[in-house]
Amino acid sequence: MVSTERIGYSPLQIILHWSIAVLVVFQLLFGESMGAVMRAAARHVTPSAADQRMASLHYWVGIAVLLLAAGRLAVRMVQGAPRTAGLSPLAVRAAQAAHALFYLLLILVPVTGLLGYYLGDPWGDLHTLGKPAFIILIAIHASAAVFHQFWVKDGTLSRMLVPRRRMEM
Repeated sequence: MVSTERIGYSPLQIILHWSIAVLVVFQLLFGESMGAVMRAAARHVTPSAADQRMASLHYWVGIAVLLLAAGRLAVRMVQGAPRTAGLSPLAVRAAQAAHALFYLLLILVPVTGLLGYYLGDPWGDLHTLGKPAFIILIAIHASAAVFHQFWVKDGTLSRMLVPRRRMEM
């Protein structure tokens, strides 16, 4: 009997990963305008046109992140993820925990943003905690990918850059 094992991510998984990554970086870099608009509204002052445009973008990009993350989670549940060869059980658990935390943030941060926008605090305050959490997790994730690609040389980074088919066993 011939079995197959995933050795890389599918094209759809790669597209979703990098699309979400770009949108999250956009949110981290340009999301402060939403706070400016919310503060202006609380003071009954008209925010600048630039802040209004960027806040609107932040809103819609956040919804896109939420929808893409839900899609990515569904795809992962159906297609799975490549096996992590040669890693210790502790390293595998750490990677699984980091990925679970990413999915949690990718869902909860946009949801708390929407709740903060429509209902106010404490949701807005909770939403703002997402930024440092994302920055820390992204730094750990990127550092681990680079470490594995260039130090351990196990192809971790290349699996998320180039689609790989299943390997026949």
